Amino acid sequence: MTEHGTSTASASPAEAEDPPRSLWRDRDFMVFWTGEALSLYGTQITHLALPLTAVLVFEVGAGELGMLRFAQLVPFLGLALLFGVWVDRRRKRPVMLGANLVRMVLIGMVPVLYELDLLTLPALYALALGIGIATVLFDVSWMSYVPVLVKDRRSLLEANTKLNATYSSADIAGPGLAGTLVSAFSAPFAMTANAFSYALSVVSLLLIRTPEPAPEVPEEKRRLRAELAEGLRWVFGNRWLRAMGLVGCACNFLLTMVQSLFLLYAVRDQELSAAAVGFVMGAAAVGGLLGALVSGAVVRRLSVGTAYRLSVSIIFLGPLLIPAAGGPRWLLVGLFVASFFIEYMGASVSNVLIVSLRQTITPQHLMGRMTAAMRMLLYGGGALGGPVGGLLAALAGLHGALWIAGLLSIAMLVPIFLSPVGRLREMPTGPEDASLSAR
Repeated sequence: MTEHGTSTASASPAEAEDPPRSLWRDRDFMVFWTGEALSLYGTQITHLALPLTAVLVFEVGAGELGMLRFAQLVPFLGLALLFGVWVDRRRKRPVMLGANLVRMVLIGMVPVLYELDLLTLPALYALALGIGIATVLFDVSWMSYVPVLVKDRRSLLEANTKLNATYSSADIAGPGLAGTLVSAFSAPFAMTANAFSYALSVVSLLLIRTPEPAPEVPEEKRRLRAELAEGLRWVFGNRWLRAMGLVGCACNFLLTMVQSLFLLYAVRDQELSAAAVGFVMGAAAVGGLLGALVSGAVVRRLSVGTAYRLSVSIIFLGPLLIPAAGGPRWLLVGLFVASFFIEYMGASVSNVLIVSLRQTITPQHLMGRMTAAMRMLLYGGGALGGPVGGLLAALAGLHGALWIAGLLSIAMLVPIFLSPVGRLREMPTGPEDASLSAR
């Protein structure tokens, strides 16, 4: 569930009567959206090229590959909450600029070190860790920055639908492009495209004109511990946020485990090429784009709760298809595509709902800490999924570990249908509605 104001007041009478202005006519949102699209396309290349560098250059096993994924995601466990407090105290755009500059440099170092014959597996782990730290800082900031650009909270659903469609289109094009680049130029050099995309994202952030107000300075000096506690109380004291966070943690744990195991299973046990793996992930990502395109219609036709239950349930049905796949090569690849297709489609619809709900009910002064706590849960679960998958593979083999992950995913249907989010009939109107769920 891969995981996106300024005013916290309710809409004015004029806003209540007039429909929100289309974001297609909002210059700064369009500039931001374009920059995010470019960086996301590059990021998808790194998502495949970085682990393939470990597999093809260093011939790592399941445990080492799981630790590489752990290095990328563990900063969300250790730093997300601290960064959330820090981001709530300052303007977000300068933080985002700095984070993307750091990611550009670190990712660009991979092909440079490889060309100089200085790239080692420990160096790859260190670069993955640094990229992960910068990613935490960017993610905590940009999710809090969207409500600054989209001042009318009624437009947040439209904004998140557009952004999610971009993620999905990047999921479609990125893996296929990555597989082609890896086959043509080697895995390390494929990451050059991602470094360039982050440079373009930096330029887009510099072009935004909307002034970002400085956060209010509290009358009394706030202690770090008190601010951390306030953010955690907000998330875990609200039954909607608490339920979404815990289910999301389990979702990312299982899906990261499956994706880490799948890469080795496809390349070594099923002897698929890097280009074939890229095709599987790219073709499957059409499901994400489809989910993003229909998410608005799904919310209009179904209640928010029904749409949540349906979309999240679909995510957990996909992993079981991977170990069950067999037969001729075309059928094997087709079932691999189908597995990730339904995962991406469910995740795309649920992400639009979940992020919009989180941004709508959270006051702006808590937005960074709410986002940080959620990212800690979501990516913390993902960070643990890689090493646990490696341990299961050592005990039960790649195929056996994939069966265990698939069966655990099916068991997640129970908490999904018990979730209080599933009882929501319509989207809340603002932070004032959050009190309805703070029990």
